[in-house]
Amino acid sequence: MISCFNINRNSLNSQESSNVIEVPQQESSNVVKAPEYPPCKVDFLESVNYLVEPKDYMNFSQLSLEYIDDEDVSFGTNVYKPRFGGHQTLQEREKSFYARNQTLHCGFVNAPLGFPSTGFDLDEKDKTFMSTCKVAVSTCIFGSSDFLRRPAKKWISDFSRENVCFVMFVDEETLSTLSSDGNNPDDEGYIGLWRIVIVRNRPYVDMRKNGKVPKFLAHRLYPSSWYSIWIDSKVQLLVDPMLIIEYVLWRNRSEYAISNHYVRHCVWEEAARNKVLKKYNATAINELLTFYQSDGLTKFDPSNPNNLLASYVPEASLIIRAHTPMSNFFSCLWFNEVDRFTSRDQLSFAYTYLKMKRMNPNIPFYFNMFQDCERRSMIKLLGHRSPPAMSR
Repeated sequence: MISCFNINRNSLNSQESSNVIEVPQQESSNVVKAPEYPPCKVDFLESVNYLVEPKDYMNFSQLSLEYIDDEDVSFGTNVYKPRFGGHQTLQEREKSFYARNQTLHCGFVNAPLGFPSTGFDLDEKDKTFMSTCKVAVSTCIFGSSDFLRRPAKKWISDFSRENVCFVMFVDEETLSTLSSDGNNPDDEGYIGLWRIVIVRNRPYVDMRKNGKVPKFLAHRLYPSSWYSIWIDSKVQLLVDPMLIIEYVLWRNRSEYAISNHYVRHCVWEEAARNKVLKKYNATAINELLTFYQSDGLTKFDPSNPNNLLASYVPEASLIIRAHTPMSNFFSCLWFNEVDRFTSRDQLSFAYTYLKMKRMNPNIPFYFNMFQDCERRSMIKLLGHRSPPAMSR
């Protein structure tokens, strides 16, 4: 594999030079705050100048994935309604969990001729731009639910400014709100480091579910990209993205990285919290739990030494991926669960991962579930402008 990183390959490696980056503390306020969970001290490399991509890093499990772009509507157009995620049957869903050469549902299913678009429509100039990205940092704001959060400039290297695509997906409503806040894209479509990409025709009524498209399907939005980082719009990036990739992927030889939740580790606990806070319809959450339990999902047992995961609940505001076949495969499977059930992706994470591992016991997937305090050293939580409305 030819590396996209033309930076001092024979210089210091990750064991020879490091520094500690600590998160700046928030200013004091008279507002009553929730308990704070401090960040860890993380030994990021001192500079991107010392980055060395591991030899044969991308030599992971191989499979050929194709994606369903069009569906057969021969069963009758009078009952057919185009959907962005397609109409995956339960049989198709079950077969899709086998890691093999296959064509599977993974969003972006086109509507047949004569039907309206299934949504997430992008300008061709933006598609062209994203097709050139080798490393992408993505976030999104839909429904004017957040303020614009700019990466901390002093931590972003000149190398990343020149070689990493920073993309913020917004709808037209959000763009109008950002403009009223004084954040107007320049002539090339940028607000600071963020390239503003307008999404027209949102595919879902649920604003949270719209956000899962760029969150999970980066390999489809950036078809030439080798790495991607997702950050929620409620957080600010504090560390150079290449240093994050080195720390959570290269140093551990991982292809997918996400942190555990800072408090909850059991899906049932997370489900109960969602219902208490009315984050999603309780009946729909119960349907998900019943379905998953019938297919083998059990409550998390922290004393079990054979746990495949450090936690069954991730803190999913930061996801770091190498765009390997298995990483792309897992991303499609997780997206399909969100599309089928609920936008509360933390509820479907463990089931998706455990079922994939159970059905492919001999195919490695190098997954790094790092500590939440490490996540807090990379991003700063700033909160939402306003919470999206509960769905269903």
